[in-house]
Amino acid sequence: MKVIFLAAGQGTRLRPYTIDRPKCMVEINGRPMLHYQLKVLSMLQVPRNDQAIVGGYLQDKLDAPGVKKFTNPRYERTNMVSTLFCAQDWMQKGEDLVICYGDIVYEPCVMKSVLDCNAEVCLAADLNWRELWALRMDNPLDDAETFKVDKETGNVTELGKTPKIYSDIQAQYMGIIKIRADKVSDFVEFYNNLDRNKTYDGKDFDNMYMTSFIQELINHGWEIKPAFVHGGWVEVDSVDDLHFYSSKIKSGDIKKILDLDTIRDD
Repeated sequence: MKVIFLAAGQGTRLRPYTIDRPKCMVEINGRPMLHYQLKVLSMLQVPRNDQAIVGGYLQDKLDAPGVKKFTNPRYERTNMVSTLFCAQDWMQKGEDLVICYGDIVYEPCVMKSVLDCNAEVCLAADLNWRELWALRMDNPLDDAETFKVDKETGNVTELGKTPKIYSDIQAQYMGIIKIRADKVSDFVEFYNNLDRNKTYDGKDFDNMYMTSFIQELINHGWEIKPAFVHGGWVEVDSVDDLHFYSSKIKSGDIKKILDLDTIRDD
């Protein structure tokens, strides 16, 4: 199995905390977000030499010993999908590929649910998303994105759009993706064959959202299934998020959202 962390962006919504470090190195409870992810993979016995990170902004500040580093030299002008495929050489035929956003922290059970999924493409998806979003903001519909699953096949049919009603959101995509080993070569080929002149959900090719890319896979008949979990994670996308989770840690209420004690140092 190969793992790729996406960590090239500038994290402007987290400034001033990202003035001197990449977003994934911002600390929660005294520990960088990336280090929590590295620890989870260690607990699941994923070797460091099977892990890679794609940096860009302040890449020299990425602290990930033993992890292979790739660079997105155009990080200022591109988005996450472009960042991912800067590591095409790491996407080995015959090995599962796991892709992780850099600004999330999750319990080991979350990653295990993804690894246990055997679909062509698996997406970590939180069924309890509304509880978390309601804590973070007054109107979750303003921020959450659609996530629709076909009742008969269990396949994801839509994600990443603007929801109109809560039933448009059967779960929330969490920023962890697994590509099954036998589909990795096709996954790379699919990206390389996309129309560079087309727009994807209003964005040009270089700035395509990851959810737009996944939707393209869905539209072309790929089997995309959710790996459902019930909470056990956080996304730190803004200063408000960081302050919110810091206050929950201070009060001891963080365990209702994310049990950091499960990400232990032996």
